[in-house]
Amino acid sequence: MTENRPVAVVTGASRGAGAGIAHALGAHGCIVYVTGRTVASDGTVRGTIGETAEIVSAAGGVGIPVPVDHADDDQVSAFFEQVAREQGRIDILVNNAAIIRDEMMGRTKFWEEPINVIDTLNVGLRSSYVATVYAAPLMVPHGKGLVVFTSSSGAVHYAFGPAYGVPKAGVDKMAADMAFDFKDTGIAAVSIWMGSLLTDRVRAIIASNPEKFGHILETAETPELTGHVIWELFRDPEVMAVTGQTLIGAELAVKYGITDEGGRQPPSYRELFDVHPHQQYGHVMR
Repeated sequence: MTENRPVAVVTGASRGAGAGIAHALGAHGCIVYVTGRTVASDGTVRGTIGETAEIVSAAGGVGIPVPVDHADDDQVSAFFEQVAREQGRIDILVNNAAIIRDEMMGRTKFWEEPINVIDTLNVGLRSSYVATVYAAPLMVPHGKGLVVFTSSSGAVHYAFGPAYGVPKAGVDKMAADMAFDFKDTGIAAVSIWMGSLLTDRVRAIIASNPEKFGHILETAETPELTGHVIWELFRDPEVMAVTGQTLIGAELAVKYGITDEGGRQPPSYRELFDVHPHQQYGHVMR
């Protein structure tokens, strides 16, 4: 066991949102397990689990890269067994792994896209369920913890089509229902809407044509912002008051006094587009 640091797991963290979240948690001193399939760069895409783990460690945390295909339940089970052996607990689980195929991001109709774009229901929705099933026994005995699902406003409005929107709506609902089962354990479960993200890929697009794409910088947020928000949620003694809810990351940043790169305060999608999360009803069937 490595010192007395909080133990975090960030799935799908070789690049993009997961890498930024892992980086931020590392800056707060966490042990961060970085999972994903990318262990070597192919020269066309930057970002591996090893590179993310190095960034975590450089920020002051302890980055531990573990190759995991979240479509393979046996690999996921073996990974959580490894965490149990090495740390004995998990304090923060960030369910971020997802398959996003280029074909689903175009301006096409869903029937014009290959069937496999709906694999988001496997790695994205189902994988989040499976990871939380295996993480829960490492969280519940300690009476405190946070499970986060990364999501977006595409859960409640059209965004790229059903292969994108349905899993987002699904993880929002998953957080709500898991929170009900967690309610007497001290474990909070929330879904967080991220805004447009300044990933390395988006930064490259902006740099390629600043005149055309420079406006993105006015509203986009870094992936690290979500990581800092997650840390403050974990530390918040009142976090159980929001368990089960879908929260907007930009609004949490304001609440906790977190500014983004350059001192910016990214706007909420509620403010920009008048969209907000659905609320759950209190009726229970068991």
